[in-house]
Amino acid sequence: MYKKVDPQMNLPKVEENILKFWDEEDIFQKSLDLRKGKKEYSFYDGPPFATGTPHYGHIVASTMKDVVPRYWTMRGYKVPRLWGWDCHGLPIENIAEKMLGINQKKDIEKLGVEKFNEACRSKVLEYVGEWEKVIRRLGRWADMKNAYKTMDLPYMESVWAVFKNLYEKGLIYEGYRSMHICPRCETTLSQSEVAEGYKIVKDLSLIAKFELVDEPGTYLLAWTTTPWTLIGNAALAVGKDIDYVKVRLECHSERSEESQGDPSPAHRRTQDDKNVYIIAEERLESVFKDKRYKIIEQLKGHDLVGKSYRPLFEYYKDVENKENGWKVYEAPFVTTEEGTGIVHIAPAFGEDDMDLGKQKNLPFIQHVGMDGIIKPEVKEFAGLPVKPAEDGQRTDVEILKYLANKNLLFSKEQYEHSYPHCWRCETPLLNYATSSWFVAVTKVKEKAIELAKKINWSPKHIKEGRFGTWLEGARDWSISRQRYWASVIPIWRCDCGEIQVVGSVAELEELSGKKVTDLHKHIVDKIVIVCKCGRDMHRIPDVLDTWFDSGSMPYAELHYPFENKEKFNKSFPADFIAEGVDQTRAWFYYLHLLATATQGGIAFKNATVNGIVLAEDGKKMSKRLQNYPDPMEMFHKYGADAIRFYLLSSPVMQAENLNFSEKEVAEYSRGMFRMLWNAYYFFTLYAGIDKWEPKLSVISTHSEPAGGLRVPPLPEGRLGGVGDEEVEKSQCTSKNLLDRWMISELNQLTLDVNAEMENYNLTKAARLFVPFIDNLSNWYIRRSRKRFWKSENDDDKNVAYQTLWTVLTQLSKLMAPFSPFLAEEIFKNTTGNESVHLEDYPVCDEEKIDVELNVQMNQLRCHVESGLSLRAEAGIKVRQPLASYSYTGSKLPDGLEEVLAEELNVEKVENSKEETLDKDYKNNEVLVQKGLAREIVRNIQLLRKNSGFQVNDRISVNYQTGSETLSATMLKLNEAIAKEVLAQKISSGKTEVEGEAEFDIEGDKIWFGLSRIKE
Repeated sequence: MYKKVDPQMNLPKVEENILKFWDEEDIFQKSLDLRKGKKEYSFYDGPPFATGTPHYGHIVASTMKDVVPRYWTMRGYKVPRLWGWDCHGLPIENIAEKMLGINQKKDIEKLGVEKFNEACRSKVLEYVGEWEKVIRRLGRWADMKNAYKTMDLPYMESVWAVFKNLYEKGLIYEGYRSMHICPRCETTLSQSEVAEGYKIVKDLSLIAKFELVDEPGTYLLAWTTTPWTLIGNAALAVGKDIDYVKVRLECHSERSEESQGDPSPAHRRTQDDKNVYIIAEERLESVFKDKRYKIIEQLKGHDLVGKSYRPLFEYYKDVENKENGWKVYEAPFVTTEEGTGIVHIAPAFGEDDMDLGKQKNLPFIQHVGMDGIIKPEVKEFAGLPVKPAEDGQRTDVEILKYLANKNLLFSKEQYEHSYPHCWRCETPLLNYATSSWFVAVTKVKEKAIELAKKINWSPKHIKEGRFGTWLEGARDWSISRQRYWASVIPIWRCDCGEIQVVGSVAELEELSGKKVTDLHKHIVDKIVIVCKCGRDMHRIPDVLDTWFDSGSMPYAELHYPFENKEKFNKSFPADFIAEGVDQTRAWFYYLHLLATATQGGIAFKNATVNGIVLAEDGKKMSKRLQNYPDPMEMFHKYGADAIRFYLLSSPVMQAENLNFSEKEVAEYSRGMFRMLWNAYYFFTLYAGIDKWEPKLSVISTHSEPAGGLRVPPLPEGRLGGVGDEEVEKSQCTSKNLLDRWMISELNQLTLDVNAEMENYNLTKAARLFVPFIDNLSNWYIRRSRKRFWKSENDDDKNVAYQTLWTVLTQLSKLMAPFSPFLAEEIFKNTTGNESVHLEDYPVCDEEKIDVELNVQMNQLRCHVESGLSLRAEAGIKVRQPLASYSYTGSKLPDGLEEVLAEELNVEKVENSKEETLDKDYKNNEVLVQKGLAREIVRNIQLLRKNSGFQVNDRISVNYQTGSETLSATMLKLNEAIAKEVLAQKISSGKTEVEGEAEFDIEGDKIWFGLSRIKE
């Protein structure tokens, strides 16, 4: 009938067996085949890099990406789950660089781009095998055999098509502006890439002295946190309406002892400084601090505009536009919130600086190369890296020393602030003016913001929060990278200025006359197109930002528009996507931008966002620190279902951070899953003994998903062929309040889980199961246990079986997306059907929800808790019967009052205005004997268990005691005790037995001996 179930739950072992079954029977494919021809539910899976083994962040995302597709598959939809691999970009390049011993970009050029790219290609899929193991062990179903790769020609060709689509819409342009670059990787970065790498660092800040040409001895004070940019200074900026002052430091008539012999600039300044300094009045106290000063003149910012000052450095005094350089200009971005109220302007190293430089035609001094190295003409500092990763202040210190020796340093201090670093190699970035190709995001920004209102987010706050605010602040997207292993920008350009944008392999073959089998840089850079003017057109050297690859995924995974047009039209936009919170400014953002620009719509309808999994101490998980347990070890120790439920129920599913706790995983294993396993074991044990079979189908009827899609009928199996009419008959009609309550709670759970899943709130859905399983195990089964001991033909017993079976089978369906292994184990064994994952998801029968009964049962359990507390306060064991208990509040139905009386072990309960418990039992011989009988039963049951008897073994009991009290109890309550312990007879006197032991009951000794009665 039912496979024997081990009472000692071993989830990892169960899961390994289920995995083997899924593989052998190809259950994943069957779940897809079952829905052929049905409406498709589309899901985009953001492709990971296979450059390392999966970590808990991947496991969180993969759990979400498994739960939702499983749920909608069971709701009757066809849900393809195509895996993908991210293959391009700096992560791969950095790995190849280490493998090849490359430290600088120029070393790649020496090696050759072809060799470097082929090295990248060789490392792309290095850890695919490890990924496949982890994903399989997690229980996630995904088509990894037919995975798309962003380096494959069809994918890259679709990326070209997207690019040309944007170009033809006037959304691609080349520009020269100040952007963040990585000096190690020697490439520009996009807004989102920069946002990923901010770190809190301490930098050297200083205030430099800029001497006015027509007022020797008078200095403008300007503050900077990037002293290395002072070499590129071309102007100073002030706020035209800001109040400025000229001040002179007051001298002391005598030197203090502490300052004797101190030659430092700071000492000279406080003692002998006759100079005049110009600063914003609001910044006086902050800049001069404890120094004594005297204001000698007040003026406005516009009074300073046009004044000339002497450059701090002489390297670029003959630069172009020098007539406009080293003067004071008005600028709207100048504030008095920090610094001196006077801003140092270096047009080559800042967006505001560059804009002002263009407006005022200022000198453009770029004394640093893309590699972050100071150029040869800057003699004292030539060859120095301006922001070395190992010591970000090294060059700034040299600048400071130079200024101090020239008496051009006013003050210095350490400055703690957030500074951007390369998101992959962690090198400090530079704000650097250079050329780049851009997507004109600002042209479609308003439309993108309007379309974003259609997207449903979980958690809700992401919509107007991280995603919404990032979209509001969107700027044009720099898409060109000065790198190698990536999709290339498909632009060929002639010296005459003619441009040819290529959108497909066929187009390139037609234009060049060459056969094209690969679209990577080292291949296509050799392909020449003849220009209209007759000269050769060559591809521009830049490659595409890899986020352009990622944002093109909906089209490129299908090789659209070259293939699968109908399939694309049916699946776009995606019904669902899921990724970490960092992707709100990355993948989610780029998907939305490209969909807005190319399709005029959204890329996805629903998105769930997870937070970051940290080590238990709140630190970032680190392989080097070994501060977290290996995921595969956790699967082998606790089971994937326990990990899944722990993560699904945690704040990480609400875009919050989670400190991973093995202890909490263990609590799920020992708690909810142990309770459910015990319920499953209990049912299979007793149903197997009684050879009980369900006569009708499960309680749910076929679901009717959104869009009117009819779910296919149940596959043939033990319950196959049962129609809707018979299903209706299976609804619980028991007169037993516990049965009615359990079925009511089951339908309420079904209603609530569906509601939360339809709203993509996975956390709330998962958390619903714990209290339900507690109700099932610790209330329904415990309260109903004796019903399963009745004779086989007892109607109440059969109704109890039917109720428990209905709950277990429907619960396994409800839990299937969340804990696919245990759900499979329970469903297969209790129904005989092939797989729970080939079933329909349950729908609620609202007529079976008895809200009043649910409330009353909850009140009952509260009364039980309260009454047990009174017992505990009085020091009276629950096994000792008491006369009465009075409870307050609404009156319970008689059947529930009976339950309350049994739970509290009292003779009667009554509804009253005051809660009372009759604690006087010692003078009541009947109550005392009943209490002793409870102790006797407990000890006999313990002996049954220790002697290895089966639950259905009928026994004979022998006893011997010198206690008159115990003897009297055994005689008087013989029949009741026998019924409780399944004994056919109880006799006094010792004899040969199969199991024996002596017990102490209330200070008196009693010996029991047990023997099986053979039928």
